[in-house]
Amino acid sequence: MIVQLKQSEAAADLPLPAYQTELSAGVDLQAALTEGSIELPPQQRAAVPTGLFIAMPEGVEAQIRPRSGLALKTGLTVANAPGTIDSDYRGEIKVLLINLGAEPVTIDHGMRIAQMIFSPVLKATFQLTNKLDNTSRADGGFGSTGLYEGAKQQDSREPS
Repeated sequence: MIVQLKQSEAAADLPLPAYQTELSAGVDLQAALTEGSIELPPQQRAAVPTGLFIAMPEGVEAQIRPRSGLALKTGLTVANAPGTIDSDYRGEIKVLLINLGAEPVTIDHGMRIAQMIFSPVLKATFQLTNKLDNTSRADGGFGSTGLYEGAKQQDSREPS
C-alpha cells in the first residue's frame, strides 16, 4: 500500500515515519514543535502537531495509538485512543495526548509520542428490524462476562 506523505517546515528535520523493527505493526509519530517544548501537567491534554499530512487509498484508515512504554513510564497516552484518520482527511495529523501520570510531562520536538497503524475499513449498510437474533450473552453489558474464567458472576441486583 502506498501512503502519500507531506511534511510541514516544522517537521523538515525529522525522519519520515518508519517501522522500527521488521515485524512492527505501527510507525512512530514524532512531535513537530516550532517553539520550545510543551509541558503537560497531570490530567491535562494537548493536541500535539506532527507536521505530517497523508493521503491513503479509499478503504483504509490510520489509527493513532499510544506508545506503551511512554504510557507506562510517564502516564502519557492518547486521549481518544485509537484516534481515526479517515482516507479523505488532508489536514495535519495531530495527536491528542493526555497526561494520566502524577507528574508533569515535557514533550520536546522530535519526541516519539504515538504510533500510527493502517487498517482496512468495512462499510456497513443498515437494515431496520423489529427483532435481533438471540445470543447467549443477550443484552448483558459492562462486566456481564465476569472477571475470571469459569467464575460465577453474581448479579449486583440480587441480594448477597
